[in-house]
Amino acid sequence: MTAPGPGARSAGAGSLCVLAASLLWGTTGTAATFAPDVGPLAIGAVAMGLGGLLQALVAAARIARQAPRLRARRGTVLLGSVAVAAYPLAFYSAMHLAGVAVGTVVSIGMAPPASAVIERVMDRRRLTRRWKLGAALGLLGTLMLCAGQAAGAPGGAERTSTAATLLGVGLGLIAATTYALYSWAAHRLITQGVTSRAAMGAVFGVGGLLLVPVLLLTGAPLLDSGSNMAVGAYMALVPMFAGYVLFGWGLAHVPASTATTLSLLEPAVAAVLAVLVIGERLPAVGWGGIALVLACLAVLTAPAGVSGRRRQRRDGVTPLRRTAVEHTTARSDPAP
Repeated sequence: MTAPGPGARSAGAGSLCVLAASLLWGTTGTAATFAPDVGPLAIGAVAMGLGGLLQALVAAARIARQAPRLRARRGTVLLGSVAVAAYPLAFYSAMHLAGVAVGTVVSIGMAPPASAVIERVMDRRRLTRRWKLGAALGLLGTLMLCAGQAAGAPGGAERTSTAATLLGVGLGLIAATTYALYSWAAHRLITQGVTSRAAMGAVFGVGGLLLVPVLLLTGAPLLDSGSNMAVGAYMALVPMFAGYVLFGWGLAHVPASTATTLSLLEPAVAAVLAVLVIGERLPAVGWGGIALVLACLAVLTAPAGVSGRRRQRRDGVTPLRRTAVEHTTARSDPAP
């Protein structure tokens, strides 16, 4: 048996970082139930806004050292920052309008295909059969999970008007696209020589600044009670700050399409917490969906054998360490 090489080990560590981030993100829905009077825009703005500004503050020294590289790639930084600001507003509003089940399945479930399209168009990356299998299992599992959540909700499926549902679905598609965009932008910066902390701090810091006006306009209910303030602080510090630090480390070792697929663990964690903490009931189809999501994660995180690594190279998917070296060589070699 051949031991996994350095590329496989780094990819495994990156996958674990993304899974840890997804575990933290999965707590946001349960946490938000403890602040029912706070609207979705305020929740999104305080979580991503303050969390992003904190990332920038902690990474300030690294951002300063990497400033020339960040300025040279300011278009990528700005694209990622705008996506960071748009994502939480669209995500929490989608769940508010279309219901948690529909909003989650569109926002989270459609992010992997959106990420794959972005990588195909921007990077000419071909996807491996392993990723396609994992993404199919994950998307089917997420659909089953959200169907189970809807069926298990008190009184049946959540009652929303057709117009609200359609608007929620549209916002969910925006959330999926912006999630894929800022993941791709951060990954692009990292593979071009910017450290993960500087890349995430710059992208999320500017995104956090863009969310400050939204927080000022909508965040008054956060100050109405101690529990509301505690929820806002938790959302900013734990899922968003700590979660996205882990996500940035993961993006240094796995492609954005793999990272967004691994984050399908988030709705599974949210569903289990809803059962254990809030007391919701999850039918068998929902538990079956969780099993498929776990199967998706097993497919994507299992070490690739020698033949699998050869297929990855043939399909155009190379370890990120090698990719970073190729980027460095391309910058330093004179043109022919």
